[in-house]
Amino acid sequence: MTETVLNVRSLQVHFQTDEKLIKAVDGISFEVKRGQTLGIVGESGSGKSVTSLAAMSLVPSPPGKIAGGEIWFRGVSKDGLMLEPVNLLQLKAQQMQDYRGSQIAMIFQEPMSALNPVYTIGFQLTEAIRLHQSVTPAQARRQALALLQEVKLLPSDEELRQRHIETQRRSTGISSPDDNWAIDLDEREIARHINQQKQALLNRYPHELSGGQIQRVTIAMAISCNPALLIADEPTTALDVTVQATILDLLRELRDRRQMAMIFITHDLGVIAEIADWVAVMYQGKIVETGSVWQIFSNPQHPYTKGLLACRPQPKRRLRYLPTVSDFMEVVTTGTGAVEIREKTAVAPNVETELPLSATSVEDPSASAEAGDSILPAEGEAAQTASTAESRWAKAQLQTGLTDRQIIEVTEAEMDERLAKLQQQSPLVSVRDLQVGFPVRGMFGETKRYAMAVNGVSFEVFPGETLGLVGESGCGKTTLARTLMRLIEPMSGQLVFEGQDITHLTGKPMRRLRRDMQIIFQDPFSSLNPRMKIGEAVMEPLVIHGAGESAKQRRERTAHLLERVGLNPDWMNRYPHEFSGGQRQRVCVARALALNPKFIICDESVSALDVSVQAQVLNLLKELQDEFGLTYIFISHDLSVVKFMSDRIMVMNKGKIEEIGPSEKIYREPQQAYTRQLIASIPTGTPERIQQQQACL
Repeated sequence: MTETVLNVRSLQVHFQTDEKLIKAVDGISFEVKRGQTLGIVGESGSGKSVTSLAAMSLVPSPPGKIAGGEIWFRGVSKDGLMLEPVNLLQLKAQQMQDYRGSQIAMIFQEPMSALNPVYTIGFQLTEAIRLHQSVTPAQARRQALALLQEVKLLPSDEELRQRHIETQRRSTGISSPDDNWAIDLDEREIARHINQQKQALLNRYPHELSGGQIQRVTIAMAISCNPALLIADEPTTALDVTVQATILDLLRELRDRRQMAMIFITHDLGVIAEIADWVAVMYQGKIVETGSVWQIFSNPQHPYTKGLLACRPQPKRRLRYLPTVSDFMEVVTTGTGAVEIREKTAVAPNVETELPLSATSVEDPSASAEAGDSILPAEGEAAQTASTAESRWAKAQLQTGLTDRQIIEVTEAEMDERLAKLQQQSPLVSVRDLQVGFPVRGMFGETKRYAMAVNGVSFEVFPGETLGLVGESGCGKTTLARTLMRLIEPMSGQLVFEGQDITHLTGKPMRRLRRDMQIIFQDPFSSLNPRMKIGEAVMEPLVIHGAGESAKQRRERTAHLLERVGLNPDWMNRYPHEFSGGQRQRVCVARALALNPKFIICDESVSALDVSVQAQVLNLLKELQDEFGLTYIFISHDLSVVKFMSDRIMVMNKGKIEEIGPSEKIYREPQQAYTRQLIASIPTGTPERIQQQQACL
């Protein structure tokens, strides 16, 4: 089907501030067809989310206002027929309410914030159903259960039945399945058990579910009225790569089954490659490039698109430093006051460049097709086309206007040589049979058992090394990090730092040790005091530990640190809310460096950042390691980021180490099924991966 569901024409959204008028969306146009996905990609502040809010008529006013344009929408009747198009911007508030939720639905970025914590998920699901449909409470609950089964949060009735039969069989001591025995079971008892299991899920509160489960609830809520258009605004950003992969698979399946049109918004082009048919790249309120997903990834034209593609770590290639968007383009103001994007054309001299970035030796299979038509090459040319496009795509990632540094690919021999030198030293950190558990209380407050977050972990970290720690949420990564910092007391095991046993160190000796051990937390906004100026925040460790002979020396040290992490020392008197996410994380890095530590733990320190800002922070951490001889434990759920940063990788699962080894070996020759699952979940965004995804449709 190729019917256009949403047609946006010259949309403009403005926000009036005390200082100036901000054009958040500046004259963009696009369309979305039935049964297909438009991916909108760009950094924070590019106008992606404001565009989606405009389509839902949810732009906050004041200070926001839809200043111009048209948004034409064609809904779908209960019979599956397309309705007459209507301009959403001309509808009154009450009329728009009839469309919002029933014909146009939205999945928001933070699932926990999208649900009310004081109501059960069953109440919130049935409320959404009854708001747009004339059904009884009982009918709404049945629909809610069906939706939870559709989004695969709740097993099917048959699966629940088989699980119950298996449990009963084992409880009676029967060692092998017996069909005749199953027939003798009371079907009413089985039906009652199935109903209890289903009702128990409806009666849960949001805090009782994991992040991926909560996101499935919000998806069920969004599709509850069978909308014609589903808008997914960064729905996987806060999720592990494995959970992200399952959510993307679910969204594709729902789109194809229900023939919905979908807008998928993200800052990560790798994720876009997994789900989108057509791509629009936004920068400063404008769409700077649009095309099929194959065209955007195999032959990008705009320098901003090239920068976004290049700045994400690629697992198959190891670069010394990541390219950033600023390496590909510069934004200049002309004499007339207009803002102009200019591409940097210089090429790093060590990079092979026979194929220009705009080369057309491989014909774009979608060049003559409309959005939504087939974007794959002909079957006989598929392998050759993907291979050639893959080769050109890889070279395109290296082809850049770098001036401050060259893009150098690190060979495996160089990595092996570096690791061998590092391991000739005595370990800086040694962990032996570490166990950390949290008590599970009984009804009367007694400890019934311990939930083991870290269970028998042993490893070493050498001076100057980066040990990557990767695993899903809940595997024990952060608990291990906080235990190493002695912020959590271990149950047993041994922690050794520079040959000294610190397992039970307390008081002044522990405080002196903290000068050499620092941590950078995941959320820079939460880890900075909003009432404290950034200069004071960076200076605070110096004051606590009595470093520096005078306030003037401490201030000079703070100015030097801010300058070293790429911030203007004149900004010392500003507050955290006056900075972007990437700038706030730089402040946290400067604070961690204040006491010249030897060992720093980076706990998901880039997971909340745009891919371009993430590349800048990762490069900064590498530069600081070379300059100060730092030793890192780098924690993340994203194996591609961990591989770029690390000399060795340690994979954790359920409190235990699955495997540990050189980063290249872990990626290329994983020994454990769990590691292979993490690698398979990485959204690479290569033309080869795109072809595989499209072939599955």
